[in-house]
Amino acid sequence: MHTTPLTPELLRGALELERTALGLLPHRLPARARAQCADPQLAMVESQTSGVRLVFRTRATAVELDTLPTKRVYVGAPHRPEGGYDLVVDGRPAGSGHVAGGNTLTIDLTTGSAEHRPGPVGTLRFTGLPDTVKVVEIWLPYDETTELVALRTDAPVEPVPDRPGKVWLHHGSSISHGSVAASPTTTWPALAASLGGAELINVGLGGSALLDPFIARALRDTPADLISVKLGINVVNADLMRLRAFGPAVHGFLDTIRDGHPDVPLLVVSPILCPMHEDTPGPTLMDVSALQEGRLLFRASGDPAEKASGKLTLGVIREELTRIVRERAAEDPHLHYLDGRELYGPADFGELPLPDGLHPDAAAHRRMGERFAALAFTPGGPFADGAA
Repeated sequence: MHTTPLTPELLRGALELERTALGLLPHRLPARARAQCADPQLAMVESQTSGVRLVFRTRATAVELDTLPTKRVYVGAPHRPEGGYDLVVDGRPAGSGHVAGGNTLTIDLTTGSAEHRPGPVGTLRFTGLPDTVKVVEIWLPYDETTELVALRTDAPVEPVPDRPGKVWLHHGSSISHGSVAASPTTTWPALAASLGGAELINVGLGGSALLDPFIARALRDTPADLISVKLGINVVNADLMRLRAFGPAVHGFLDTIRDGHPDVPLLVVSPILCPMHEDTPGPTLMDVSALQEGRLLFRASGDPAEKASGKLTLGVIREELTRIVRERAAEDPHLHYLDGRELYGPADFGELPLPDGLHPDAAAHRRMGERFAALAFTPGGPFADGAA
């Protein structure tokens, strides 16, 4: 087996790669952004490798990848499945796998405490690949921090410098991050990118799409041909701000992105349907009684009457985003708006309800990805010129 050094030329989808004692740790936010927020939730999710993949050209028939994953355990909650890896060969799905071992992060949602227990490096193996020169992609788990340790193949490996599609930079919440999608390539952004022929950089950050200026600057400084920002649900979940602050924060977020990408197609996506928050403000709380039964369920704890004092609901946020984009588009012809309910709306909720009241399931992810591709990448869509 040939051992190939892990270098940035082999990685796509990360904004920064940290050199560690074992190898490389991909980050989806740069160090400057991470230094401006001490939130452990953000630190956890930005290091989870949603959309990050190894890409190389080889005629190898066997591939081994050593990684050190960090797996999450929630006290009292149902067991989480191990993070999956997807193999793609010449653009087509070719296998999937898991890595045993790794670190364990045990989180108590009722107290907010967390305990980290170190574990061993594990190995992912794919065999029986065609004995031809091909482009191999290994998509890393969307919901695990994944430290890359070693890459071995039974034939030499070389980087793939040419990118067939335009780079699509996307930012959103846990739903964009992946929530409970079936695999790394079937989160809705990954699926939409595949259908649209785009190169995805996914800055979907679970619980952390909060209009933070440091994230806007990270998007500003990242080269991209297409940009989308899916905003709203986390602001309601966290009960972070009132209407008076929300509008200017959105303007500032978009202004910062435009400082680095003045003419790039920029799509603002409002929240998908979430019945508990359509007319009821946050904060969103975990249902403790459901957790005691081994079920994960969330509930809205606000009072609908509080809308009068400026508390935010998804309905209010959609109205505000619609207004902001309409007014800005008068001077910004490359700015577009998409109502998130076109990706997942009332009819979808009736057929594919949100299992925990907040996140779509694997089937809904697939539907959202297919719909986004049809709405954004086809002729007449905001990303039409970027479609392969």
